Amino acid sequence: MFTRAHLHIVLMALLVLCGLSLVTAQYRARGLFMDLEQAQGKTRGLEVEWNQLSLEQTNYSRHGLIEGTARRELRMQPATPARTEYLVLPAPLPAQPRAGP
Repeated sequence: MFTRAHLHIVLMALLVLCGLSLVTAQYRARGLFMDLEQAQGKTRGLEVEWNQLSLEQTNYSRHGLIEGTARRELRMQPATPARTEYLVLPAPLPAQPRAGP
């Protein structure tokens, strides 16, 4: 049967296994935490980039900027009634009846 010495050895082995299990779990948790920190850093960087692009898009879509660029670079001028030309299309020809078989 089991003696006290055997019981102490079994308990000591269980204690060592529990200790090793705890160390392994802490090591894995630390690695996962580092991965989480990296992912959060990337998320913050992408959010900053998104905000910058959104602001840039807002600036580029302003009417004044578009109009100024069209006048300056493309030498466009606003349409006025004096410069507007209207096209008159000829009236469509009346439909001809088809000859039946």
